[in-house]
Amino acid sequence: MFSGLLSIPQSVLLGIVEGITEFLPVSSTGHLLVVGELIGFGTGSSSTAADTYSIAIQFGAILAVLLLYRIRVWSAMKGLVGADADGRAFLIRLIVAFLPAAFLGVLAGDAMKSALFGPVPVTIAWVVGGVFLLRWKPTVGSVALHEMPIRAALIIGCAQSIALWPGVSRSLVTLVAALAVGLSMSAAIEFSFLLGLITLSSATALDLTKHGSELVDQFGILAPAIGLVCAFITAVIAVKWMVGYLESHSLRVFGWYRLAIGAVSVVLLATNVL
Repeated sequence: MFSGLLSIPQSVLLGIVEGITEFLPVSSTGHLLVVGELIGFGTGSSSTAADTYSIAIQFGAILAVLLLYRIRVWSAMKGLVGADADGRAFLIRLIVAFLPAAFLGVLAGDAMKSALFGPVPVTIAWVVGGVFLLRWKPTVGSVALHEMPIRAALIIGCAQSIALWPGVSRSLVTLVAALAVGLSMSAAIEFSFLLGLITLSSATALDLTKHGSELVDQFGILAPAIGLVCAFITAVIAVKWMVGYLESHSLRVFGWYRLAIGAVSVVLLATNVL
């Protein structure tokens, strides 16, 4: 346990947790919240800086997606200036999907954070999501990203808003919604990851603008930087593994994992560890 300062081992641990869980359908926010509780991270006067740190290390995961999907990102950037029609169509759909969660986050984000950021809501979300994945029977379509209707992008964006409840998992709800509107598994994964790129970038930039100075005052530069690097490395590994795994497997393994981690959380709550 500690108060105030962020040690290098703690920064490494939190960075690894962030990188592994950010794009898997298991909720990085939930994992960081529970792990933070277990190691006493962000207690007392450092709570705001700790929240900002948990958001800032998402930049490592963002860089991982930029690296792995650089061709698609470059296509979207060319579409922005009218040099790539498919890239422009894809970018429009990303923006449409981004707006619902952005709007709800601005409107009610602080209230939801006050009410829901705790081990109990996270545990509930883990268990409910696990049961859903084990009972859900998806129908995988064949729609390509640039062929996706605007309405489908909006549906995925509305689903992403549900992930403002910590523990739900942004990746889970966007993947499920993308498959439900007819995307192929590979297209659904790619759209979920790249939608996360915009969403996480916006959240990181906004929080650093508000509280970046508090982050540096409390934890300095080195420890957060190490956490970010750890998040980048582990996110690259996790994303590549997930893409390969889902080529021939369903999402059920993540349902079992969510139930297992939910059960562990229940035990920790029952024994007053959390």
